[in-house]
Amino acid sequence: MAADDWHASGVEIKSERLRLKLFTADDAEDLFAAITPAVTRFMQWEPPRSLAAFAEVWRSWLAPIDDGSDLHFVVRALADDCCLGLVGLHAAKTACPELGIWIREDAQGNGIGREAIAAVAEWAVETLEPDCFEYPVAERNVAGRRIAERLGGVIVDRRSNPKYAAVVYRIPNLGR
Repeated sequence: MAADDWHASGVEIKSERLRLKLFTADDAEDLFAAITPAVTRFMQWEPPRSLAAFAEVWRSWLAPIDDGSDLHFVVRALADDCCLGLVGLHAAKTACPELGIWIREDAQGNGIGREAIAAVAEWAVETLEPDCFEYPVAERNVAGRRIAERLGGVIVDRRSNPKYAAVVYRIPNLGR
């Protein structure tokens, strides 16, 4: 993808039950409401304590979204536009971008995470043509690990951070 071909505002991904669009300031309140300690137990970061604190976080996303280097897709239900979570495609213009996801607590357990990750990966394969994807996930996050495994991911590394030990999956570009 050429730099002048990138237009963040035009990116929309649809799957069977979901619509994913790149984050804008209009999404902030809905996303903040979905962030709970239970959602972040397998995340490297702690939940922001206020909407103002969250604004400090999401403002840092805007320039990388605009230049296409680091993408945050808001996951919404097609049926009612309810905000369900966020998918990250980090280092998006590299040969092996990193995928990440969180889904609101009350929407977990019904395949939303796998569907959202698969939709973003498929879009990235068509648009950015990566060789593969990396997907770091807490060792104890069984549901998160199943997402990677169902997409053909294999463990290629291990990482440690203050909250948990993680494994890193490599997910192949299934379009090749």
